[in-house]
Amino acid sequence: MITILHNNRCSKSREGLCFIEALNQPFEIINYLDKVPTYSELESIIKKLNIKPIELVRIKEKDWTENFKGKNLSDKEIIEAMINFPKLIERPIVINGNKAVIARPTEKINDIL
Repeated sequence: MITILHNNRCSKSREGLCFIEALNQPFEIINYLDKVPTYSELESIIKKLNIKPIELVRIKEKDWTENFKGKNLSDKEIIEAMINFPKLIERPIVINGNKAVIARPTEKINDIL
């Protein structure tokens, strides 16, 4: 089943959701600001994305610039920062089985179908 980590206030996330809805396949929406991923869930998502944790961080976000910018953080500390400040998580993330993409642009979703 396809899963989207979604923030309804984000236009790119809404575009990703529309793309998934048009597939006419079952899917799950996780509003990650309300249901923040656990450490192990976020670690698993990062592995599926095949990226380093810092690549999932919205580094221009106020929470990052005020609390973490310029600090030498470990991968574990970066993941913990995203859990404590979920707005830092790049979006939307679309997961299909063992594959995932940050759907920017939206067409990247095709890479995991």
